[in-house]
Amino acid sequence: MDTSVKKQTGDVVLDVRNLKTYFGTGDKAVHAVDDISFKIMRGKTLCIVGESGSGKSVTARSILQIVDPPGKIVSGEVIYYGKDPAGQDLAKLNDRGKEIRSIRGHEISMIFQEPMTSLSPIHTIGNQICEAILLHQNVDKEEARNRAIELLRRVEIPNPGVAIDKYTFEYSGGMRQRAMIAMALACNPKILIADEPTTALDVTTQAEILALIKELQESYGMAVLFITHDMGVVAEIADEIGVMRNGQMVEFGTAEQIFYEAKNPYTLELIDSVRKLENSARAVRKNTATERKIMEIRNVSKIYPARSTFMGKTNPPFKALDNVSLDVYEGENLGIVGESGSGKTTLGNCVIRVLSCSGGEVLYRMGDGRIADLAKAGQHELRQVHREIRMVFQDPFASLNPRMTVGQIVGEPLLVGKTHTGAALRKRVEELLGMVGLPGEAAERYPHAFSGGQRQRIGIARALALNPRVIIADEATSALDVTLRSQVLDLLLDLQETMNLTFILVSHDIGVIRYFCDRVAVMYKGQIVEHGPAMKICSEPDHPYTKALISAVPGTHPRDKRIVNRHRYNAETEGVKMGGN
Repeated sequence: MDTSVKKQTGDVVLDVRNLKTYFGTGDKAVHAVDDISFKIMRGKTLCIVGESGSGKSVTARSILQIVDPPGKIVSGEVIYYGKDPAGQDLAKLNDRGKEIRSIRGHEISMIFQEPMTSLSPIHTIGNQICEAILLHQNVDKEEARNRAIELLRRVEIPNPGVAIDKYTFEYSGGMRQRAMIAMALACNPKILIADEPTTALDVTTQAEILALIKELQESYGMAVLFITHDMGVVAEIADEIGVMRNGQMVEFGTAEQIFYEAKNPYTLELIDSVRKLENSARAVRKNTATERKIMEIRNVSKIYPARSTFMGKTNPPFKALDNVSLDVYEGENLGIVGESGSGKTTLGNCVIRVLSCSGGEVLYRMGDGRIADLAKAGQHELRQVHREIRMVFQDPFASLNPRMTVGQIVGEPLLVGKTHTGAALRKRVEELLGMVGLPGEAAERYPHAFSGGQRQRIGIARALALNPRVIIADEATSALDVTLRSQVLDLLLDLQETMNLTFILVSHDIGVIRYFCDRVAVMYKGQIVEHGPAMKICSEPDHPYTKALISAVPGTHPRDKRIVNRHRYNAETEGVKMGGN
């Protein structure tokens, strides 16, 4: 093909042609991006969707030439129609040269997935935004600061004149992501690349960020390249969609074409996996729930005392849980849902005594019929309880020791509990791996050799090692792609039927709660504001906060856009406000 830059007419602002980005060389090279082509239109949103490892993020980074070594662009063109109407091939520029640096952060900006690793912890938010302005704009420090304050106000950071002098750790997760957006918009870019900007956020914060990006896009007329694995988000915001798998673009079209006329089996699998969570699996499966209480949580409180920070400030006491009471029935799936900071994870940790309660009781009926108050139990009694109550953690990467083999990880509870050794231990580990769909030879390998979904299966196998009665799953599927999410949920339901398990599922994902749970408790600022049958809460909630939470959940197809008209909860008046940002 002719690789020379050709003049582009129309509304195309970026034209990616036959892009190839490889990691390594020769036969062992990983084809992270393998001959893909697409165009980004002015004022439009292109969503690139696919599971982890599909090449989405490498594609975005290739545009700005910020691919981590040993990755490099092998061939192809990235034609940017900025100041030069004839176009400029960014792939041919020196990745450290003046030309590409003048474009990064100025004409093409990027929002990264994890703001904690993208923002400096030792500089104020204001200094970081001002740096971007001073680097690309001919203004003095005072004007740069004024612009930074206005940007923070634009992204709805409360009291921006004060917030500008705060550090990253003083911002919540949603505020950090808003600060990243402010920084990305500092120089009025023509293209905004957003790489999984809402993955780690709860649904209400996600809805606010998506609405904010849309509003700013309309104000500035910029093109948006949005990278995600969440088809619900795609349905809400996309004008066009590119579906990637194994480094290739397997399907491309308008949002309507992809959602209603998709041809590729993988695209259909992605769409089906998100629509699957609109229904309840418990309604069509064997119901294992009974009317026998296995746990009674009574007036549990958790108060963190006042503490001094290294900046010389004193944080007042913080009440994370405020007299929470809840019953758990044998064989049921109880969901605990709420925004970040609502207290749901703290409640799970207090139940299993990772954290000590400040007050209240956690009465657990053990397998032998004895009642143990987990809030006051001693170490000997807790060791017995911890054989019956196990936990599956949120992050399948951080929760597995990288220096231990899978066999050692899964077998550790058996060794600590002194139930198996030698050949019996190896046999039991193989049984457990088989129960979660992994081969016995996986025991000899280390966690880094497995995908995120496989690692979560390893964590589940470890939790099952001692034949528990209760499993607390703390955001156990939030780090997984949507296809893997439904697979893991189905695995847990299969195990429940064969092992008579009771689940307490902590999640901010309403779809997961609806699909997996019998009952759900909704938490807000350390209190349970509503609880009842999962389908009732997820479809017809009574409390204004729950209504706001449910209405922030993205739709599952482009003709069901919910975020624009979502409810917003006003805690002071206990009312609901309509509209976006």
